Amino acid sequence: MKRILAAINWQLEHPEISAADFFEGPSFSALDALFIDPGPVSDRWTYGLPVEKDGARRTHTDSDRGFGRVLTKIFHRRRDEASDLLYKAGGLIVCRLHPRGERLEIVGKEGVEEHIDRYSWLPSVSLVDKQHQLNFPSNARFVPRRGADVVFGDTGTPFEDYLQEFSGRITYSAVYQDILSTPIERFATVLARNRVGDVIAVQIPYDEGLLVLLPSVEGVSPAAEALALARATARATMRPSFFSQPDWLPSYPLPDEDSLRDELAGLISRRDKLSEKIEEITEKLEKATRYKRMLYTHGRFSVLPAVADSLRALGFKVEQSGRDLIARCDEGDAIVSVAATDSAAVDLPSYRHLLDHVDRARTSGEGPEKGILVVSASCAIDPKRRPTEFTTEVLRGCKSQGFCLLSTYSLYKLVQRVLASDKKRKPDAKELSGIRKAIVECDGEFRGVS
Repeated sequence: MKRILAAINWQLEHPEISAADFFEGPSFSALDALFIDPGPVSDRWTYGLPVEKDGARRTHTDSDRGFGRVLTKIFHRRRDEASDLLYKAGGLIVCRLHPRGERLEIVGKEGVEEHIDRYSWLPSVSLVDKQHQLNFPSNARFVPRRGADVVFGDTGTPFEDYLQEFSGRITYSAVYQDILSTPIERFATVLARNRVGDVIAVQIPYDEGLLVLLPSVEGVSPAAEALALARATARATMRPSFFSQPDWLPSYPLPDEDSLRDELAGLISRRDKLSEKIEEITEKLEKATRYKRMLYTHGRFSVLPAVADSLRALGFKVEQSGRDLIARCDEGDAIVSVAATDSAAVDLPSYRHLLDHVDRARTSGEGPEKGILVVSASCAIDPKRRPTEFTTEVLRGCKSQGFCLLSTYSLYKLVQRVLASDKKRKPDAKELSGIRKAIVECDGEFRGVS
């Protein structure tokens, strides 16, 4: 039997998924699954109604020509349809998680009749166990927080697999919180959190139905995302319903249950220890390879620390000075400016920035009077195959001012030499001093040391 899938405000290219409209589209209860991004829903009132003095948006039913009444009826109807889809049809709603956004007050003759926001169409569910109660969405807060730090829950569920397929492209704009601090994992399945533990993806059961709240995925084609969602939807429809286990259930054991639980606990313990070891080795690997970042990155928080670490490996004492570095050693001190770009060559603005910094040091009598311009151009190209990474004007300027013009590749080769595991190739203290002296005394392009 062919599935009926629809997407609202969510660009998905798939033969099974048809585009629909929130305000005029087909009934939700006529679908098997609905994919909806509710963000644009609030555009209906945010663009048409001004903000009043107290910061609220309002529509007055006695003067808005039916706008407030019609909007209320639409949201009530959509809420009933969503409830039928989840409770009666056992269907799926996959919804992007955003902040609630600006709400609308619908004001009648006797005062405020209703508040509407982009999530007011969600049906209610109340889940209870012995100690806790989850009332959704009445007790739900969608707190505005933006980030890309995603920690998966390792649940093995279809929609977590969907998220993991696009790992590295996930950005969240809101996190889920409960105003009563109800532990959500007692009643629902948390698919992902951020690094401080906020829920950014969760699926909530509505009897046989399922509501899935997901963050946005960026930089992915509509066809690729649609295929992954359709695949997750097909798997999710074959899932068993979610029920939290009551505290009396362990009193009813089955044969082999205890041994399997012990085996599972042992595997989890081994997995946790292995995860800790993986994290430890990953951290060591990142530390050992941090110098490589200057070969392909750009930006103050990427290439600059890599250059600083590389200079320290050569024996310089390095400190940051605004956008630049100050490198000190017995052979001499210098102001180091780093220019990295995807363009073919570093041009005059980077040279002039260094010149200005050195000029201020010279005229004030404070700070080094030597300048080193570290350049990295055509960052996407293999360093061995890059053309000249600076313009003729930059080279001419550096020569005239006695600045050293040093490519990140040349600096990287020096670091390789210093860190060499072969003691015969590794330079001693005298050779290290010679390397630093060659850099500090270089006028123009640095061409290495013998």
